[in-house]
Amino acid sequence: MFAREGKIAVAFVAVFLTAYTLPLADPKVSVAIVEAFKLLQWYARNHTLACVVPALFIAGGIITFLSPDAVMRYLGPKSNKFGAYTVASVAGVVLAVCSCSVLPMFAGIYQLGAGLGPASAFLYSGPAINILAIFLTARVLGFDLGLWRALGAIGFAFLVGLGMAWMFRKEEQAKVEAAMQTPDPPPARRRGWQSALLLASMIGFLVFSDWFNPGDAIVKRTDGSEVRGVVLQEMHDEVMIQVQESVGTIRAGERLTLPKSEIAAIVEAKSWVMDVFHMRWLLAGACGLAVALMTWRWVERDEFKLWMHNTWGFAKLLIPLLFGGVFVVGFISALLPDRQIAALVGDNGLRANVIASLVGALFYFATLTEVPIVQALMEHGMARGPALALLLAGPALSLPNMLVLVKVMGVKKTLAFSAIIVVVATGAGMIYGATLPAAAGSIAPTGVSP
Repeated sequence: MFAREGKIAVAFVAVFLTAYTLPLADPKVSVAIVEAFKLLQWYARNHTLACVVPALFIAGGIITFLSPDAVMRYLGPKSNKFGAYTVASVAGVVLAVCSCSVLPMFAGIYQLGAGLGPASAFLYSGPAINILAIFLTARVLGFDLGLWRALGAIGFAFLVGLGMAWMFRKEEQAKVEAAMQTPDPPPARRRGWQSALLLASMIGFLVFSDWFNPGDAIVKRTDGSEVRGVVLQEMHDEVMIQVQESVGTIRAGERLTLPKSEIAAIVEAKSWVMDVFHMRWLLAGACGLAVALMTWRWVERDEFKLWMHNTWGFAKLLIPLLFGGVFVVGFISALLPDRQIAALVGDNGLRANVIASLVGALFYFATLTEVPIVQALMEHGMARGPALALLLAGPALSLPNMLVLVKVMGVKKTLAFSAIIVVVATGAGMIYGATLPAAAGSIAPTGVSP
């Protein structure tokens, strides 16, 4: 009770001190505040309804429909380790969501009794083992970097899970003993395949509604000029583009924000990914209709109310922290330009890899956006070892992600989870950097002689 009230008091003091001391007259701070609201608007427009909300319903469904016995059997502390970590990693691959959107589902399986190790493997693999992101990395940043990212992400899912299970093995043993004393749950109201199909349809809705657009496009401006680049953010009135080919005074790797009134058309690159993207609401709608029909036929009224209650509980827990975290990340990002970050990670040494891992762990990267962001940093001088470290740490962690994890599993476990990812990402970056020829270890900043 007192601990909870103490946290609330600390939050009140932090907000007060920020409001009291923030130097609003400083142009950099004013710009950072605007950029923070832009990132928050982009998150609301592109991720909240299409990804976070479906994930909340899935989390509520996991708590309501899945049997704790089934979760303990396949993901519990006493389950077969190889099988449990494989199931957790494969589930993450299928979802391919960002570090924030995986949180409701992680919270659901963790509260239902999943072991800390398999649950942590799922938490890492969901955003990190993304097949399309790995292919995009290989195409844009080089085959070798894509291959190292793929091998590292798959191996890290096991390392993170095993590390968490070992560090908190006493608590896990206590969880097993408590589960042994718990009476058997009442018989399920549906057959196992019915609950599985209902959850699978909800996951299908999430996968298609949040189907990502790689963003490769040619932006045609009203003055007749064209900009080839990647669309990073689309706000209500503006579009942020990362330029891929230099045009006039705009150099490759720079970010350009254009008012929509200055854009005549955006011509997207052709690919099967884009074909699915344009069909995503049709496919998501089919999954949503299946969920509605199965809910009507198989879910009783009191069970439906419990499902909505659990979903609302997750929403109250997660959404304020996610929105607050995204706003803070947007504010900090505006104060740290790409050139300033790249200057700190221009070699493959320990310091550069640690900084890259920490930047990846704190900043928020939506699905696929980490690739053009890393490309821009490499254009400004980032070495390839730190680039790998950021790619391994970035998608799986973020400040909003950490704020939520503190509420779900406590400060100690959140710090341990974050530290493991930063350490292994740093190590992978150093090992990869050490395998590169000296000339290939880093790329000179655009316009700067090596």
